[in-house]
Parts: sequence; C-alpha cells; structure tokens
Amino acid sequence: MPGTVDVDRPDPSQARRRATIYEIARAADVSHQSVSRYMRGLEMRGSTKTKIEKALETLSYRPNLSARALITGRSHRIGALTHEVNQYGPSLVIQGATTAARQAGYLLDVIALDLGDRDEVDAALNQLLQYDLDGILAFASTDDVKAAFEQIDFGVPALIAAEEEDDQPGASFERPGVGQLVSHLVDLGHKRFLHIAGPLAYSSARNRLRAFETALAHFGLQPAGLTYGDWSARSGCEAIMALASDAIPTAIVAGNDQMALGAMHALTERGLAIPHDVSVTGVDDTPEAPYFTPALTTIRHDFREQGKNALLSLLNEIGEDVDHPSFLTTPTLVVRDSTGPVPSPET
Repeated sequence: MPGTVDVDRPDPSQARRRATIYEIARAADVSHQSVSRYMRGLEMRGSTKTKIEKALETLSYRPNLSARALITGRSHRIGALTHEVNQYGPSLVIQGATTAARQAGYLLDVIALDLGDRDEVDAALNQLLQYDLDGILAFASTDDVKAAFEQIDFGVPALIAAEEEDDQPGASFERPGVGQLVSHLVDLGHKRFLHIAGPLAYSSARNRLRAFETALAHFGLQPAGLTYGDWSARSGCEAIMALASDAIPTAIVAGNDQMALGAMHALTERGLAIPHDVSVTGVDDTPEAPYFTPALTTIRHDFREQGKNALLSLLNEIGEDVDHPSFLTTPTLVVRDSTGPVPSPET
C-alpha cells in the first residue's frame, strides 16, 4: 500500500556491500592485522587461520580480486589455451583445472583455439595478456600443438600440459591402462589381439600403442593385427570392416571408446556376436560406455584430476609453493559385458 514501509526487504546496496577486514576481525575475534596477513597468503597459526576462515564463511565473504592484486602484486587470473574443448577427455581436463583454480582463489579464462590459424593464436594471446595474467596453462594433445606452444613467448609463467611420453626403458605397460585390458583378456584365454590405435600425432595414442605391444610381449604374445583410426566411431567401424574374414581376432583393444563403438557396430554388421565371438574394449569410460550394446569394458581415466594437477603445477611456477603432480593419473579397469572367455573352436 502507498505510504507503507516493507521492513523485511533488504536494502540492495547493503546486500551487495563487502565485509571489511575489521568486521571479519571482530567476527573471528582476532586482530585486523591477522586478517590482513591471511588475505596476503602469509603463514599464521592454524587456530587463527581456522577462526578467520569460519568468519569469512559466516559473513559470506567473497574476495575482491582487484583489492587482492594490490596487496599481493598478483592478478589471480590465469589464461588457459585449449584446442579440443569439444572432446570428452579434454573438456573434463578443463573442468578440473577450472575447479582447482577457483579453489585456489584464481579465475581461469579459457580460450579455445584453431591452432591451424597462427593469426588466431596471436590474437587470442594478445587478448589474454591484456588482463595482466599471473600465468598461462596451455593444453596440448598433439606434437604440432605442443611445438607451436613451445615457440611462443608468453611473457608470464607458463606450463604446457601434455601427456608425458612413456618411452623410457622399463616403463610400466600398466600406466596408460591398456596393459590392464590386455591382462584382463589374457585371463579370459585370449591370444589373438588387434589394436585400433589413435592418430600417432597424439602422445596418448603412442603411449597406448606402446603399452599394448609391451603387454603382449610380457605374456609372450604377438599382435594379430594393428590398424589406425582418428578417435571417431566411424574410423573404428571402417577399420574392422576392412579386415579379411581370417584376420578378425578374438579380442579388440581400441584406443578409445568411440573407436570401440564403431568396431562393435562393424562386428555386428558382419554377423559376429560380442563377446561370444569377439571381445571388445575401449579407453576413457565415456558416459555412454555403460549403454553400448553390450556395455563396454574400458579404462577409466580421472581427467578432472589431470586438469587439477596441471593447474597446481602452474601455481607452483607462479610461486604458490604447491607440488608438481603428474599430468597422468592412475587408470581404473571397468569390466562390463563386452568381454568374455575366448570362444572354443567348436562354438
């Protein structure tokens, strides 16, 4: 009604007001100097830090990055460059890096690049660097992309996040996870294996191929076949459709789940049953893998953890004093219905 006052409605200007360090100090029952030290990231007693953090949570405090930059000399902004944001694994890596940055008090600005266009790369870098970044995280899946990033003078601390090459003598065939698939299939009695490898411009494809060959050698076996795809279901299908009838193995280890899906489609088209005639495995454990027909046995990689580890490594370069974790994480074998015992000769 006209002339009435709604006493329950908060003043918008007050709702947006940020708590001062003095208000935080009173809520935490500590000195404002202690709050200032906390905001600057300096060392302090655990009990004091706990009280300040509890007060910040109670006051719903959101840090002002501009003010923090004046205190610390850092912008708390990091640029991220990627070229495969539409792909399953790389998109989760970016999500993991974004979450880790936020938890560390940083903002991650992500730019997806067409690295075939160097002018676009230069324009993107110029756009990023105008924000006074503390660092740049460059995700590189292929040799060409990694080489392109290595030629760039970023002007700030930078980390090129690429899968480490697993080519050292004695490297474990288990690390990329493919060795676990081979071990699982050998336990089921399989001896005739075919690998559908990804494009060898990718270090991940080379690592998976190397692990496949090393694992077979460990069990005294030779590959029954090797073919290549481009990570797509179409390429996996074409690879299997091109095989002669007498070249079809009892076990197929595809370099990723999409190529495994294509291989399964081709086997069905050729009148073969999975896993009765041929067992099929993939890598990545995409969300669709449990819903393939049959559900796909695969390797699960923690892509979000990879993104987090890459971000933490960059923070160490910036001077945040965190660990240097590996970009690779421990793979997990996920057994489903697409693998079974090797068919007996009479079946």
